[in-house]
Amino acid sequence: MRLASLTSFAVFILCLSAAFISCGRPNERTEAAPSVQTQSTSLGDTVNDLSKNIDCIFQDQQGNHWFASNGGGVYRYNGKVLVNYTTRDGLVSNYVWTIQQDVHGIMWFSTRDGFSSFDGKTFTNRTFAIENAFTGNFKPHATGLLFPHKKGVCYYNGKSFINFTIHPASYTLPPNEASGPYFVYSTLIDRSGVAWFGTQSEGVCRYDGETISYLSDKDLAGPAVRTIYQDKRGLLWFGNNGGGLFRYDGKQLSNITADKNLGNMKFLREKKPVDMPGSLARVWAINEDNAGKLLIGTIDSGLWTFDGTTLSNLTTSD
Repeated sequence: MRLASLTSFAVFILCLSAAFISCGRPNERTEAAPSVQTQSTSLGDTVNDLSKNIDCIFQDQQGNHWFASNGGGVYRYNGKVLVNYTTRDGLVSNYVWTIQQDVHGIMWFSTRDGFSSFDGKTFTNRTFAIENAFTGNFKPHATGLLFPHKKGVCYYNGKSFINFTIHPASYTLPPNEASGPYFVYSTLIDRSGVAWFGTQSEGVCRYDGETISYLSDKDLAGPAVRTIYQDKRGLLWFGNNGGGLFRYDGKQLSNITADKNLGNMKFLREKKPVDMPGSLARVWAINEDNAGKLLIGTIDSGLWTFDGTTLSNLTTSD
C-alpha cells in the first residue's frame, strides 16, 4: 500500500452507522460478462483526509465505511486506517457517484465514466458488461443491484446482467442529448422485491417484475428525484430537487414540503437557481437513525430531521 504524509483524520467517521445512499414477466436468458481488463497490485494510498466533495457514504457488510468523491476516487475506512483508491489502482474513474455491495461481498462503484467492481484485491472494469448486456425482463430481488446508464438500467442478480428500459416504446432520446426525462438518478429495490427509479423529470417509476407504473403528481415530476429510501416501517420516501420531501405508503403520495409550506417557488416554478435557507425544497439524501427519525440532506438548507410530526432544521450555526 502506497503511503502519503499523515496528519490527523477526523473522528466524525466513528459516528457513522448506516449507508447513505438512494415490462412483463422475467426473462432469464441473460449474458455472462465478457472478459475485461483488471489490475491487481498493492493498492491504495493511506491518507489522513477525505476529499471535500463526497457524494455517497456506504457501510459494507464487514462494517467498513466507503466514501465516493467527486474527483478524488473512493475511500475506505476500517475504523483505524483511511485508504484512497483512484484510477491508478484500476478504478474506472475518479468521479464516483454511488457505491453498492452484492451478495458475494463484492463492492460496485458507479462513476462518471463507467462501472468498477472490487473484490478487495482487484478492480475490474464492468462498463462493457453492464452497458451491453442482453435486454429483457426480470424479477427484482432485494439483494439485486441496479445500475443506471446512458442506454437504460441494468439489473445484476449476483450472477448475470440484464438491461431493460422504463420509458414507453415510442420514446426516443433527442439527438445530441446525453440524458432525457426518463434518465434515472436514484434506485431502490424495496423489501417486497419491487424496484423503484427516480427519474430526471417523470417522477418515480415502479416495476414489480410484471408492470411499470409512475408516481408523478404533487410536483414529484418535474425536477429530478435524487434519492429514494425505505424506512423501518416500510414507508417509501422520495427526495426531489425542487419538489422537496415525499412520502408514499403504498396507496397515498404526500408532499411533506408543500404540506409544511417549506417550498422554494422560484426554483420550482421559475427554474431559477435561487437557494432559499430554511426551505425543504432540494432534497438529495435521506437516512434514518436508530430511533426511526428521518435525516434529510438538502442543497440549500443543511440537514433536516423529521419524526413524522415535527421537522427540525440544523445548519452551520448548529
